[in-house]
Amino acid sequence: MAIAQASKKRKHKKKRKKKHPAVTAPPATAPSSPSVPPQPPKYKHTLGWDDSPGDGLVREIYEWVDSPPTDTPPPRPLPRPQDPSAPKSAQSFGVYSGPFGRVQAKRLLDRAGFGPKPGQALEVAQLGLQAAVYSLTRPSGAANLSGPAPVDSDGLPIAPTDAWGHDHLWWLDRMLRSDQQLVERMALVLHDWFATSNEKVDSSQLMIDQSNLFRSGCFGSFRTLLENVTSDPAMLLFLDGVDNTKTRPNENYAREVQELFTLGADRGAYTETDVRELARCFTGFTYDWSNELGPHNFRYVSTRHDNNNKTVFGQTGNWSWQDGCRLCVENPLHASFFVLKLWSYFIPQAPSSGTLSALTSLYTGNSYAIRPVLEAILMHPDFYEGPAMVKPPIVFLASMMRATGTFIHDEQWIWLSSEAGQQLFHPPNVSGWDDNRWLDTNTLRGRWDCIYGVLEDHHVQVWDGSYDSTEQPDPALEKALAVWDYPPLRKEQQNELVHFSNNAFPGSLAQWQRIAYRAMRQNALRHLIAAGPDFQLS
Repeated sequence: MAIAQASKKRKHKKKRKKKHPAVTAPPATAPSSPSVPPQPPKYKHTLGWDDSPGDGLVREIYEWVDSPPTDTPPPRPLPRPQDPSAPKSAQSFGVYSGPFGRVQAKRLLDRAGFGPKPGQALEVAQLGLQAAVYSLTRPSGAANLSGPAPVDSDGLPIAPTDAWGHDHLWWLDRMLRSDQQLVERMALVLHDWFATSNEKVDSSQLMIDQSNLFRSGCFGSFRTLLENVTSDPAMLLFLDGVDNTKTRPNENYAREVQELFTLGADRGAYTETDVRELARCFTGFTYDWSNELGPHNFRYVSTRHDNNNKTVFGQTGNWSWQDGCRLCVENPLHASFFVLKLWSYFIPQAPSSGTLSALTSLYTGNSYAIRPVLEAILMHPDFYEGPAMVKPPIVFLASMMRATGTFIHDEQWIWLSSEAGQQLFHPPNVSGWDDNRWLDTNTLRGRWDCIYGVLEDHHVQVWDGSYDSTEQPDPALEKALAVWDYPPLRKEQQNELVHFSNNAFPGSLAQWQRIAYRAMRQNALRHLIAAGPDFQLS
């Protein structure tokens, strides 16, 4: 009944034209001169299928022949389900040395980006581990955006600085179309790390500018990044840096920069006195405001700065705001905080003591550079052999859209993302989003609706009589898996989908029911694949 109701709703949706790639044949040999006649076309003759790698992808075995094949191709089998071993406990520091195939490459693209496009995981796997990681961490030049530009429901270009929620669409679009996936993922990490909300900033332009700051600094020096964040207009508004003067110090930023950004709470890294003294270091920023421009002309004014000595972490001097940042980064407990926080965005289990020590030394030995630590994390055994992670809602949505080739053509992604628990530029508080709440009773319905939203562009028509009335259960599931680029499924999930496909409707049906019910089964299978745990996890 549920799939019937869903299909009835869909038949009222406006049909969107989809482009399907033409079947390609090997190019004929180019003539060496105009006198050589063109070569006759070749025809693809399917001999069978190969799923021996066991990576969720069935490869076609074929040959090219001169005449059209006369035999019927053998049916394509379902991919072999995954039967992974139990996740390993925290491993010693080192580089992962196990197999690096399509499954491992997909995990890398899911966690260090927003999921693979069709065929991309296999291409990345062929690079090998180190080259695959370097292709993400060492991009060259500006990002390229491929695919149709985002538009609203009227087909008009989005207005990220003028229309509510279009800033969310602007960033989601970059997640979908950018060829620098880790840059976008790190911008999201840093947006959560230095959580700033437009609920208070009230300027989409300033929020977008801050996200660009994260993009430009995500692989460089953390100390430089911290200085840039400290003087960033969105942060100055959000944590009251513009209200912090020598006569009336405001402690908001000084407290959060230690507790959340650089040192961590309850670790003995700082005291209340350090909060008050550090606040004095950060005095001096101001801005202008007008009805026409809103907040603008953010600047540092030396006469607003407290030029007296301050004692921070036991060190006394006439510290500037840059000194305040330096003192935080040079605090003995900063490096371990940085490593553990960055690690947590990519690997769900804590590192071993040896790994923590090695990464801390790597960080301090490279002048607080982010890239060396990030590359070590992405090549660590725990990344590939440890437990799975729940995809954040925006990553889950973007991964579905990338897998299906879906682009932004209306505003529904704003409220669907919010319903699932994550609207960009609107973290719930200065602590950012709570990763422990990604899957709960408040947000699970939102994920279900996100799947429905993506499948509006990728469903079959139920009531026009066009669907195959003879489709069997296994080919039905194979077709549904193809929509999502054959995501690797664990044995338990694949068996459940096979069971559903075999029992979705009774065997005795009228002719109109045979067509409609098979179409509804296809739509339901597509939805259930994405709703299952293997698509929710990375």
